[in-house]
Amino acid sequence: MKHLLLAVLFVVCGVANAAYPEKPINLIVAYSPGGGTDLIARAIAPYLEKYLGGGARMVIVHRPGAGGEIGFAAIANAPADGYTIGFVNTPPLITVPIERSAQFGGPQRFDLLGNVIDDPCNFSVHSDAPFRNLKELAEFAKANPGKVTVGSSGIGSDDHLVMLMFERAAGVKMTHVPFKGAADVRTALLSKQITVGAINIGEAVQSIKGGAPMRNIGQFAPARATVAPELPTAREQGYDIELSSLRGMAAPRGLPPEIRERLVKAVAAAAADPEFQAKATSVFAPLRYLSPAEFDRVIREAEVGFRQLWKELPWGDK
Repeated sequence: MKHLLLAVLFVVCGVANAAYPEKPINLIVAYSPGGGTDLIARAIAPYLEKYLGGGARMVIVHRPGAGGEIGFAAIANAPADGYTIGFVNTPPLITVPIERSAQFGGPQRFDLLGNVIDDPCNFSVHSDAPFRNLKELAEFAKANPGKVTVGSSGIGSDDHLVMLMFERAAGVKMTHVPFKGAADVRTALLSKQITVGAINIGEAVQSIKGGAPMRNIGQFAPARATVAPELPTAREQGYDIELSSLRGMAAPRGLPPEIRERLVKAVAAAAADPEFQAKATSVFAPLRYLSPAEFDRVIREAEVGFRQLWKELPWGDK
């Protein structure tokens, strides 16, 4: 009887998993609409549906605020049934738990599904701004301590951290202004509410190509990004700073193995799809697929560096 019961349970579970997905899948974006994560989520969603099959349908849900913490928590705290997935962004995925007791706990609360984007940090200014490069920005900031306002997508975000790194490297003091996402930073920059927008290079180039009166003055990449080959890196301009944002996909920890495998395969296939890659290129999103194991390794290595940075340059109150 015991063996018969186990056999029945196995068959029932197999049928349930085979039927997945039986309802729409929520795809959480932890930032405001119109930013880089939102654009890539909308670009990849149809291909996730395609490769999951079974009539899969993605519903994009925005949970902005607290530097990504609210959206990450919405993923981590959802049932691990495959019906809630979303984007997790570094460094906030790592830095928020270093800074405070995070609602989502930390990276260990997620089943990673694969990374999709690697977008280097960058400083943008309004086209009317007097500085055209990082050196001119530093000179202005030195002459006007605290007057330069820098917008970011939240405390502990890559945008915020690169501002702190630049302050230290250039010997200047600027004023941080956190927002709920890159789209809000861009709006504030265009209305001249802030002096500098710390906006990832792909997002910034997309805005400029769309006609926004902005100018990029320095990308914090190891080498010039393909989306902005004419823009010198910070290192080329004399500042030894390198930082970018990974945008990858994850689900709550503890997915049923069969569902996790289907999602991982769908993310990999979608990221490799030429049509999706063309869409990503059209919005200037720098692609970098990482398998779940590779994504996990990069996160673990980055965590070591950010914990050291916290000791040297704590960002929670700045």
